[in-house]
Amino acid sequence: MSRMSAAEAVELIRHGDLKELGRMAYEKKKELHPEGITTFVVDRNINYTNRCWVDCRFCAFYRHGEDEDVYVLSFDEIDQKIEELLAIGGTQILFQGGVHPKLKIEWYEDLVEHIHQKYPQITIHGFSAVEIDYIAKVSRISVEEVLRRLKAKGLSSIPGAGAEILSDRVRDIIAPKKIDVEEWLNVHRLAHRNGIKSTATMMFGTVETDEEIVEHWEHVRNLQDETGGFRAFIMWSFQPYHTALQKEGIVKHKASPNRYLRLLAVSRLFLDNVKNIQSSWVTQGSYIGQMALLYGANDLGSTMMEENVVKAAGVVNRMNQEEMIRLIRDIGETPAKRNTAYEILEVFQRGG
Repeated sequence: MSRMSAAEAVELIRHGDLKELGRMAYEKKKELHPEGITTFVVDRNINYTNRCWVDCRFCAFYRHGEDEDVYVLSFDEIDQKIEELLAIGGTQILFQGGVHPKLKIEWYEDLVEHIHQKYPQITIHGFSAVEIDYIAKVSRISVEEVLRRLKAKGLSSIPGAGAEILSDRVRDIIAPKKIDVEEWLNVHRLAHRNGIKSTATMMFGTVETDEEIVEHWEHVRNLQDETGGFRAFIMWSFQPYHTALQKEGIVKHKASPNRYLRLLAVSRLFLDNVKNIQSSWVTQGSYIGQMALLYGANDLGSTMMEENVVKAAGVVNRMNQEEMIRLIRDIGETPAKRNTAYEILEVFQRGG
C-alpha cells in the first residue's frame, strides 16, 4: 500500500467526513497497537525560568529581565518539585524554560548532573531545540557539543517544543526570532545521531494553512525515515488568551474540538513511521482528550503534576492517574503506566 501523499492529506483535512476519519485513524492505531493498551506517564513539567528574549507572539508565559515576576529556580526549589513528584510515583521530569540570554552550557551541565546524581530514578526529558540552539550560541560551541555534554551529565531525551508549525512563513509571523525550520530539524537530527531520542510536536491554530500543516507532517515523516529518532508525535491547539496574537486581533479564538480531532486523525494516517501519538487533554480537556483515543491517539500523555505555559494563557485542565485510568477503561482499552521510552511499567486491568 502506497504512502499517503501531501495532496491526499490536504483533501482529507478539508473534505473528509469526521466520523469516517475517526474510523480510519482508529484502524491504523489498532494495526500499530493491536494489544489494546493505552499508555500514560506520571511526570511533572518544571519550567526552570520564565525569562526569555525570543518574544513569541503566541506565548503568555515569558518575561523580560526587568519584569517583577521574572525567575530562575534554585536547585533547592527544583529538588522540592522532584521530591513531590516521587511521592506520587512519578518517573519523568519535562524540563523547559524561556530562552534565557545569560545561562551558558556550564549552568545546564551542573543542573542536569545535580538531578541525575541525586535522583537517578528520574528520567530527564528536557530542553527544546530552541533552547539547545541558543545554549550553543551563547556558549560559543556547536549544537552537537551541547547535546553530547548534556547527555554525558544525564540528559535522556529532548521534547519537540519550539516546532510550532514547521513553515518559515508561519514562523516569521508568530515567532520571528526563533530558529527556522531547518535549524529545528537539525537539532533533532543531531540528537538522534548522538543517541538522544526526542518527540515531535505541532501547535496549530494561528495563521497556518492546511498545506502548511501537511508540510509540517512531511518534515517529521522525512526525518523519521532518516533517523528513526522520534518516539511520539504530539499536537495541540494554540491557546490565544493573553497573547500578542490575540491582542493584535490576528487570532481571536482557539480552534474547535472538531478541528483538533480532524487533524489528529489525518496525522495518524499520514505519520505511518511514528508509532505513538499523544492526546492533548491539557489543551482540549479530559473528554476531548478521551475522544482523541478514538481518533488515532494511543497515549493519554502526562498526568502533568505542574504546567505553567498553557496556564499562562488562561487554560487550566487537571487530571490524575486515577482519572486517566477511568477514561481509558471507559472506551474499552487497557490502561498502562509507561516511562519516557514508552516501556510499560504497570498494567491496570480493565475490570478494576
